[in-house]
Amino acid sequence: MSKHQLPVGISICLIVILPYELFSQSKQDSVSTSNSISQKLTDKYVGSVSEKSTKINKDIDRQSELYLARLQKQEGKIQKKLSKVDSIAAKNIFANSAQKYEQLQTNIKNKSQALLTSCGKYIPWTDTAITSLKFLQQNPLMAKVGGKSAQIQAAIVKVHALEDQFKQADNIKEFVRQRKEYLQQELANYSLGNELKNYNTQAYLFAQQINEYRAAWNDPDKMEAKAMELLNKLPAFQDFMAKNSMLAGLFNVPDNYGSPVGIAGLQTRDQTEQLVKQKITTMGANGAQTAQANIQEAQSQIASLRNKLNQFGGGGGDVPDNTQPNNQRTKTLFNRLEYGINVSSTHSSYFFPMVSTFGLSVGYKLNDKGNSIGFGISYMMGWGPDIQHIALSSQGVGFRSFANIQLKKNFFISGGLEYNYEQPFSNYQQLRNIQLWQNSGLIGLSKIISIKSKFFKKTTIQVLWDFLSYQHVPQTQPFIFRIGYDF
Repeated sequence: MSKHQLPVGISICLIVILPYELFSQSKQDSVSTSNSISQKLTDKYVGSVSEKSTKINKDIDRQSELYLARLQKQEGKIQKKLSKVDSIAAKNIFANSAQKYEQLQTNIKNKSQALLTSCGKYIPWTDTAITSLKFLQQNPLMAKVGGKSAQIQAAIVKVHALEDQFKQADNIKEFVRQRKEYLQQELANYSLGNELKNYNTQAYLFAQQINEYRAAWNDPDKMEAKAMELLNKLPAFQDFMAKNSMLAGLFNVPDNYGSPVGIAGLQTRDQTEQLVKQKITTMGANGAQTAQANIQEAQSQIASLRNKLNQFGGGGGDVPDNTQPNNQRTKTLFNRLEYGINVSSTHSSYFFPMVSTFGLSVGYKLNDKGNSIGFGISYMMGWGPDIQHIALSSQGVGFRSFANIQLKKNFFISGGLEYNYEQPFSNYQQLRNIQLWQNSGLIGLSKIISIKSKFFKKTTIQVLWDFLSYQHVPQTQPFIFRIGYDF
């Protein structure tokens, strides 16, 4: 026997034992993966889905009631203005108007089934959230999560409630759309100024607000995305999704889909291509060109239909005529805030060192044009008289207020008031000397440029004139050049 050969008995043992060991190791790896996933999910994923759905549900309820109250109030203004011109028409056009709004508000509070007649739009994250929660509740591999069946079931109920809330919102949008069309038709022969336009604007903003909530819900946070990433590594979850998701129920995918049994009798790709070629041949010498033209025409019609559907479903109605609705009004306070930093420097003089001023700001976006107001703080750092004598020092602090108004495209008129302490200091007690603080009044131009990075949304260059600098003792620099970054 060669020294490189194993004894026959050992070889037989390896043949028998090795497959069993490999199977056992594979099973252990699967169990280990399941345990790892169950430890990372637990309350965090279930709690996140539950809290998020509850919050958006309440927000939609509150905004629906708020916008309906605004629309009803606006109809009242239209009726009052019309009654001065034609009292009979005002009475007839707005008959039972208040009762319709009050009934709708009652249906919202009572969660009436009358507002759930819509099938609703398909929202991918709703499908994923409900199916994944059911998987955690039913799958025996998730032993550590299985003990939390009540919490999971409560989360499922809340997601279904949010799903109904979106259906309700769609029905409210349809009610508003019908009211808008009715008023436009009935008031077409009357000149009522901007009252009807204001109604249309409120209707548009309500639709946009619902779209904001739908987009927020459909955007899972980092933790939820990580949970789905871990779940998708489980073949059992993939199979569960394929059989139990909303899409699976819609398309009714058979169990043997993709298997040889499932595709038996279906046309192959070659057979389909051969059939298409035969049909084109029967169309004559220009059959291919005719077919291509028909395909392009069909694509054009589909694109046109898609745009119409998006316009109808995306905004809940057309954009109001001759107006530019402020979409910022549908955003939360946090989403309307802009955070920024800016830097400016002054040259050293005989008495003062080289100074760089660093500012931090928080701006509130007034509209979609970029107009904003805000406040900030600043810190002035001294670098020393020259490059050979660098010495860091605190040269001052300040408080700022500002406003930016669009002039043209990316150009803005900028202004603001500042209150600065422009004296060297070593401790905060020195800052309490009010007499050493000076006012600055700034006005100038700002230009937003296209320099962007991973961290910053936009870059701004400012040239400002301090018209109060001539009153400072000693006089400070009247013109200030600043570079700012918003994130």
